[in-house]
Amino acid sequence: MCPRTPTSASPQGSLRERKKVQTRQAIRKAAYRLFAEQGYDATPVDRIAAEADVSPSTVFRYFPTKEDIVLTDEYDDEMAQVLRDRPLDEPPLVSVRQIMHQVLGRMLADPEMRADMVRREELVRDVPAIRARAHEAFSATGRLLGGIIADRTGRAADDLEVRVFTAAVFGALHETTMYWVEKDRSEDLVALLDRALGLLRRGLDLPKE
Repeated sequence: MCPRTPTSASPQGSLRERKKVQTRQAIRKAAYRLFAEQGYDATPVDRIAAEADVSPSTVFRYFPTKEDIVLTDEYDDEMAQVLRDRPLDEPPLVSVRQIMHQVLGRMLADPEMRADMVRREELVRDVPAIRARAHEAFSATGRLLGGIIADRTGRAADDLEVRVFTAAVFGALHETTMYWVEKDRSEDLVALLDRALGLLRRGLDLPKE
């Protein structure tokens, strides 16, 4: 989860941003189709561009690397807004749980969004280049949400406790999602995430200073 969702309030800005999101989604869907047909390593960016009916330069404008096509999505800002809207006196782990229920729950309820999520997680699991790049993507999301958590708890964004908290939470989320994929998605992912966050909650939280 990396790039940002539309935030402009003007009609023109909103239309422009919606078109950007549509282009990103078209490129991603084309890539997923080709990866399924011929494999990730055997699919060059110019073939993805042709499948999506855009130029290779357009692909790279939206996704700096081929790995980013898999790892980026449009949900970071939505998660950030959910976190900002939570009560200020709410424990951070409880707020994270609400994000998972609201944002991830909606994704899993939509068959197309769920399918894209499964494809992404399977590629993270199976392709070393994507798995290596995933650390940077998770770190970017962690910095975004960690900054909000720091504000809500009166701490600095580079505070050790904030960094450890966000690293622990995102590590738990990543490992839980990988477990879900490896177990053939036979269990409810949101319930699994509740379990994982429950493990952290019993030994980790972030009180205000």
